[in-house]
Amino acid sequence: MADRRIQRALLSVSDKSGLVALAQFLQTLGVELISTGGTRQALLSAGVPARDIAEVTGFAEILDGRVKTLHPHIHAGILARRDDPRHGETLTRHGISTIDLIVSNLYPFENVVAAPGSSPEQIIENIDIGGPTLVRAAAKNFHDVAVVTDPGQYEEILAEMRERDGILSLATRQKLAMAAFSRIAAYDQAIAAYFAHVAGQTERFPTSLHLSFSKRIDLRYGENPHQSAAFYIEPGATHPCVATAKVLHGKELSYNNLLDLDSALNLVRDFDRPAAAIIKHNNPCGAAEAEQLDQAFHLAYESDPQSAFGGVFAFNRVVDAATAEQIAAPNRFVEAVIAPGFTPEAWHLLTTRPKWKDTVRLLEVGELQPGPATALEYRRVDGGLLVQTRDHAGADWANLRTVTRRAPTEAELADLAVAWRVVRHVKSNAIVLAKGGMVVGVGAGQMSRVDAVHLAAHKAGERARASVLASDAFFPFRDNVDAAAAVGVTAIVQPGGSVRDNEAIAAADEHGLAMVFTGVRHFRH
Repeated sequence: MADRRIQRALLSVSDKSGLVALAQFLQTLGVELISTGGTRQALLSAGVPARDIAEVTGFAEILDGRVKTLHPHIHAGILARRDDPRHGETLTRHGISTIDLIVSNLYPFENVVAAPGSSPEQIIENIDIGGPTLVRAAAKNFHDVAVVTDPGQYEEILAEMRERDGILSLATRQKLAMAAFSRIAAYDQAIAAYFAHVAGQTERFPTSLHLSFSKRIDLRYGENPHQSAAFYIEPGATHPCVATAKVLHGKELSYNNLLDLDSALNLVRDFDRPAAAIIKHNNPCGAAEAEQLDQAFHLAYESDPQSAFGGVFAFNRVVDAATAEQIAAPNRFVEAVIAPGFTPEAWHLLTTRPKWKDTVRLLEVGELQPGPATALEYRRVDGGLLVQTRDHAGADWANLRTVTRRAPTEAELADLAVAWRVVRHVKSNAIVLAKGGMVVGVGAGQMSRVDAVHLAAHKAGERARASVLASDAFFPFRDNVDAAAAVGVTAIVQPGGSVRDNEAIAAADEHGLAMVFTGVRHFRH
């Protein structure tokens, strides 16, 4: 029989959101309610009667509640097959009644681990034992039992039971079982990850990789309208990032918006001084630092005003009114803005003045901090997964080595630092020209490095004169240096490491350029 009428339910939840409404509805259908501890107290306080589980098992909760649902009178009632007469005879012989619905959403282990100040004792006590056992049993026997593991599922099952007089279909029960097993898998993975951390596990890339992410939203479409997409969040992510950002205003975020917002935020995170960045198609088209945020934005926008149209903007400081005035200037169109926050004046201006006031997405992330040093990046390939550590910048700049006869001036060194921070975020082959604290030209994603130099110079125009250049990887030939010198570049930063480094150094010396090596490559494919 595909349909099952819910006649007896066991409710034992940590997250009590929507619990009372669910129980009240079940009560109107005549469903017998069994409950435990705090869940039962919440129901009784709301005037909803529920039997104590100890009445069903004939055994009181023991070990401070560690053992309460682990009993044959509970699990036999869940696991018994309704279509097997032998199971029915066994239940009758032992005086056990069947249970048709399990509602259990587990102890909040992930939240406790992520919460600052949680003690090891608190974390261990939030490893649920009875809940996952109930959930697994019910999910296994989905032909006869429904299992609900998330308050977000309540409305769907209530609607079906309301329409069908207390009946849940096999399709619904199977769907709930799938969600239950997924939840158990994620829960166990979170516990395993915690113990690996506590044990000081040094194996960065284990033999078997188990990933668990929670869906935050379904997206309208993917990279293109014919592709479906969704946005998933990594468990335990609490640092300022796109995944934890609070959307304050604007229309629904798209797949491409999220990619660009992530890139933009990670770029400005690299700067200590007030900084702004503009991302278009996942590449920086503008970036700058200055003493004031509005100055940084002005410089970033002037990097490439044409490409900035319809871009994503990021800031490493709270957006103030002066900066918002510039963002909302006439003839500018903005897709999204992400920042530590917005002053009331800035928020009001951005959401009331420009033509795009109703659609622009404003995202707040809080004070920026470095991302987790141990974070990994994942990229899907057909039939497999590539995993690597994140490309963190900073340490390589401390090992800067001048390789030409002329060393950079202080002004050149400051601009080289800007260009080097930005080039890490440009698709390879990548070249960035900077001048006066701002990016003036970007050559991104070229198959030939010298073509990337020419593209960056073309974007910079006259501003290339007296600019500095950053290359994400070494120069394979001296033609890169010659091309840079031809447009007026005065200093270069690159990783070094080519068999023809001496030719590049000689070319720089011939042109009177300063060149420094970092010893670190920053490819971004």
